[in-house]
Amino acid sequence: MTLESLYKGENLQDYYLGKITQVYRSCSIAQIDISSSIADRKKFSKSFLPNTINYYVVIDSVEGVFLGEVFENKASKKDPEFLPKFGQEKNKDYHEISIDTVAFMRPDAAKFELSGFKTLGLTDKVYIATDKIYQMFLQSLELAGPSEEQPLPAFASFLNKSSADVLIKPSTLFNRHLMCVGSTNSGKSTTALAILDKLINTKRKALIIDPTGEYRDAFSDEEVTKLTLGVDTTISPSKIRMEQWEKLFETENSSQGAVLAEAITSLRFMKKIGDDSYYYKVGANIDEVQENLASVSNEDTDFNIELLPEQIQAESVCEPLRDSNYNFRYSYDTLKANSNASFVQKIQYQMTNTSFLTFFSNDPEMYNLLDAIDAFLYEPNTSLYIDTSWLGAAEGIGGMVIDLVSNYVISQDGIYPFVFFIDEVHRYAKSRFSDKQFHGGLTLLAREGRKKGIFLYLTTQRPTDVSSVLFGQIGTLLIHRLMLNDEIATVQNHLDDFAIKHIKKLKQGEVILSSVNLLHNMFVQVHKCERTQYNDTPLL
Repeated sequence: MTLESLYKGENLQDYYLGKITQVYRSCSIAQIDISSSIADRKKFSKSFLPNTINYYVVIDSVEGVFLGEVFENKASKKDPEFLPKFGQEKNKDYHEISIDTVAFMRPDAAKFELSGFKTLGLTDKVYIATDKIYQMFLQSLELAGPSEEQPLPAFASFLNKSSADVLIKPSTLFNRHLMCVGSTNSGKSTTALAILDKLINTKRKALIIDPTGEYRDAFSDEEVTKLTLGVDTTISPSKIRMEQWEKLFETENSSQGAVLAEAITSLRFMKKIGDDSYYYKVGANIDEVQENLASVSNEDTDFNIELLPEQIQAESVCEPLRDSNYNFRYSYDTLKANSNASFVQKIQYQMTNTSFLTFFSNDPEMYNLLDAIDAFLYEPNTSLYIDTSWLGAAEGIGGMVIDLVSNYVISQDGIYPFVFFIDEVHRYAKSRFSDKQFHGGLTLLAREGRKKGIFLYLTTQRPTDVSSVLFGQIGTLLIHRLMLNDEIATVQNHLDDFAIKHIKKLKQGEVILSSVNLLHNMFVQVHKCERTQYNDTPLL
């Protein structure tokens, strides 16, 4: 595409700045020929501020058209007292801008590409880029996605370029998973809802996990199916695997995990024989107890979870010496009882939440979580919203639910592609009792989910608490303001020096969009969605 085609319908001289006077490997320098472009502020707009930096210019070259970004703007005199007014230049005065070349367009092409080893030339003319050229550059930035894929409606605009909307294809955002990071009150939740709004409006599938309930009224019943765990939705204890029970009750070491497994096996046996009490073992014949527990098969998975604290206490037994009849019988072990006491208290505390026992039940009058997910996976153009806030704020419950859902959806075949949105993922990505124990289901989804059409969309205010394995699978980042150096260090590999220096300066709603599917990072302002969201900060 030629320069005249790029500025079709515009007076080219209104955008002319000057000519290239110096060419270096790292940048080029242009001298401003017409200072009226700088002096006439009536021509300024939010998109174009040619007396500053960080705006784009177009350079007409013999090889084609270059797009550059101005990163330095200077006049010849250093003392402001002796600077001539613009439009009143003296013979030895000059005005220069330094340009970083970011893209190139061949005369026979219709989009920008990386400039590679191509360079600018002396006397090449420099022009201010228009909004139309920004849009062409944005469309050229996207590396992923088929050509027939339509972009999502605009959810943001370029910073200081409000008339240039950000139009991005879904595959660019999601095909390598998306994470939104930012400190409290930086606009992270608003960004999340703005993108979810565009997904739902365009009839794309989304599975939304909301730990706080702030999105509960954001979508209508016609748009999404809404479930509230512990209120209208349950799951049978028989569907939970042993490692998921350990996540739920947040076992602190292997001994607690072993006690929990033994207690659940005992309760499964009692359910199998139709006994509604727990298995009392003090004085019981050891051989008989072991024989009974060995009879529990893989089909005997159901048990009464309400009896779990009593059953763990009943596991506080040991094997004494042989009695007079040469029989082994269990006796009470005070040391084990003391060791298990804190674990029993933790489980009892979990169960004081009435929604907890309601959720882990077989109530036929309520929805079944896995059945609802199964219906969602195999129906087109449907979305599912799951509110987990009624189960409490404990990480163990949320982590177990995420792990359960993740392992279930990854095991299904022939499903419709969907976006799996998880808010505040740092709650579920790492156990607070171990620096090395991460919830495996989410990591498995990050590694293998893309092959089945499952694309993660995660938000977090503490990227340092997210597993490095999980974080390493994220290809697209929406970065809001971060203040701590260790948090900035987690995202610095995705940014250049200029972007890193500006992370602490971002205002509420301002975002750095970085992706392996883009040729260049974007600084954008997210458009606040009109949907209801309960995230306002009360006044003191």
